[in-house]
Order: sequence, then C-alpha cells, then structure tokens
Amino acid sequence: MNYIFIDFNDEKTRVGIVEEGRLAEFYSEENSKEALYGNVYRGRVTNVLKGMDAAFIDIGEEKNAYLHLKDALNKEQLYSKETYNLEDVIKGGEEIIVQIIKEPHGTKGAKVTTHISLPGRYIVLTPYSNKINVSKKIVNNEEINRLRRIGKEIRKNSIGIIFRTASRDVERSILEEEYKSLMDLYLKIEGQRNFLPTPKLLYKDLDLVYQIVRDKFNDKDTKIIVNNKEIYKNLLLLDEFFSNKLAQRVELDLDFSVDNNMSIQMDIKEALDRKVSLKSGGYIVIDETEALTAIDVNTGKYVGAFSLEDTVLRTNLEAAEEISRQIRLRDIGGIIIIDFIDMRDKEHISNVLSKLSKAFIKDRNKPTIVDLTKLCLVEITRKKTKPTLDSQVTTICPTCNGLGRVRTNKC
Repeated sequence: MNYIFIDFNDEKTRVGIVEEGRLAEFYSEENSKEALYGNVYRGRVTNVLKGMDAAFIDIGEEKNAYLHLKDALNKEQLYSKETYNLEDVIKGGEEIIVQIIKEPHGTKGAKVTTHISLPGRYIVLTPYSNKINVSKKIVNNEEINRLRRIGKEIRKNSIGIIFRTASRDVERSILEEEYKSLMDLYLKIEGQRNFLPTPKLLYKDLDLVYQIVRDKFNDKDTKIIVNNKEIYKNLLLLDEFFSNKLAQRVELDLDFSVDNNMSIQMDIKEALDRKVSLKSGGYIVIDETEALTAIDVNTGKYVGAFSLEDTVLRTNLEAAEEISRQIRLRDIGGIIIIDFIDMRDKEHISNVLSKLSKAFIKDRNKPTIVDLTKLCLVEITRKKTKPTLDSQVTTICPTCNGLGRVRTNKC
C-alpha cells in the first residue's frame, strides 16, 4: 500500500511517504519554525574570505549565509574556460540575489547560491543553464524525445528546463503554461535586484506539506491521508494543477495520527536506532559523524544453507536494499561509506552494487556511487539539504557530549 500522510497538530506537522507498507521518507517540522530551503533573498555581502574562496551574506536571518566561489559565478563565467578568483566575482558590501540550497544547522548558517532554480509540478526552471534535461526515471525514448522537442519549442532566452518525472505523458499546453508562470516568477525576482531594502525575502518556497505533494505525488496508486480540514480543502484546490486527479485520492481522516499508527512508529524507532535488523537474521550498523556516515554489514544469526559465498551474497543483497531505504528515511547526506561483507567473486560484487544502484532510483536526492575502494568499501555521496532525522528529533547527551559512551573510574 502506497500513501502520503499529513499529520498536523498544534505543535508540529509530520509528513511521511509509505511505500509497499514501509515508511520510506519522514519529515517533522515545528509549526513555529519555517523552513528556509529554496527561499530566494536579496542579500548583502558582509565578509569576503579570499583564503576560503567564500563569502558571508546577510540575508536577514539569524546567521549569515555562506556562499562558495563556484556558486557565485555568473552565467558567462560559469561556462568560461577561464579561472576566476573570488575578488573578480564578488566584493564586500555588494548586494546580490541568492537562494538557499542547504538549511542552517547548529552553529552553521545556510548555504546559498546565486544560481537560482525554480521548481514547478512538472518542470524546474534553470536560468543558469541552457540545457534541456529529462528525469532519469523516464526511460521511454519516445517520451524523452517528445519532452526535449517541447522544451526546445517553449524555451525562451536560452533559459534551461528540467522535465520532472511527473511530466511523463503530460500535454504540451500544461507544460508550456507552467514554464510561462515560472518565467514570470523569475523575471519578477530579477526585477527586484536593485531595489531597497536589503536584506529582503523575495520568494518563499512552498510549505513542507505542499512541497511533498508537489514533488512526490505522481503515482496513480498513491493516495493522500490528511487529518486537518484546512489542509484538506487547500489540497482539493490544487486538483487543476495535477494531471492524475489529485482530489479523487485525497482522504480526510480526522482520527489519523502518527502516534497511534504502530507500523509507522516501529519504522521511526528503527530509523533512530544504530542497529537495524534484516529479515534473514543479519543486521546493519549505522554511525553518523560530522565528517561522514559509516555503515557496516554483518551476517548476524544468518548462517545460510549452501556455502559461505552464497550466505555473504544473500546478506549483502538484502542489506543493499535496506541501506538505501534507511539513507532515504534518515535523510543522510554528504559522504557515506558502506562496508559490505567481503566478497571475492567479481560477479557477486557487481550484483550487490547493481542492487544498490537500482534501490537508489526512488531517492529524489540522487545518491551517487562514487567508487569501490581497494579495501572493498563502497563510497557514496548524497546531496545534503536539511538536518538528518536523528538530529531533528534528538539532542546531544549532556553527560557524554555525543560520544555515546560514559567514562568509568578505572583511569
């Protein structure tokens, strides 16, 4: 059973995606705090750090935002073969338009870019690219060619387009209308480049609920369960923007609560545990650190029935699928290292990596398998935009300060 649930109460909003009866994504947001990811600001450069190729930008939030050199290049510089220094691109006191690409966390402010992109239901407008790209989840060549052809016909001023998965089989008129509305929004943002006051919020992305519905509701078998009448009515008003009849699959259930759903509670509990059990009897261990996340695979109680090689392969294949789900559910980003159980057979290694790659297809943050090291460790990178689930719902232990261990009196 596939569905999106929206659990709203006085304190917080919790949104989750359930696929085949298992929780695949989970987001919790306090109603008193607003997410910043995707917002566009007119800000002022407060400090330029030449030695770091970066600058700090006052965007009017509690902490100044961080802008790296590569995210500060304009369109001409971006596609030039020349090498630029920070002082060639940005200067102290300058006013610029930036978009948040990573939420602030802990002592760190938000990370921003000058390369604005505006997401819609079916397409993403990419003004800093002139390319027409199609979601990798669309595999039919005829449909890919159709979308590329439409993109070339509706594109203006060499402003790029990304066709999202939801654009599959959508009529040209609908795609063109959304492109025009996103272009109007972009031109409106650009029109405010030289006005006062600064800093100022120029564009606010959709709230968590509507972001998830916009980005994830594209499967004909998926329904939406919501326990709030106001959100329910607002979702019904969005029906005209969806080609697959959103209103027919939105269900108002005032009694729905994450706290009363045992299956969801078990999946959340598992997502907060260090150790995750596999059905076979094996298990994986997930350790999140500031630098990277390490994942270890073990056979545990699983002894197999044929040979050691077969036992190892079956455990690793099962672990690959569960690891992909846990990374997505926990929203782990940055560098991820997986230590699968050692395999000597190259075909077995290939099978496990293929299984992992296929499992990542559902992840909208697009994890990338970088390499298999000489020590047979799998290196992965995944886009980090928000704090992980663990950091959102837990606090650092005041006794061990996050070590997870308490000193004895033996030393």
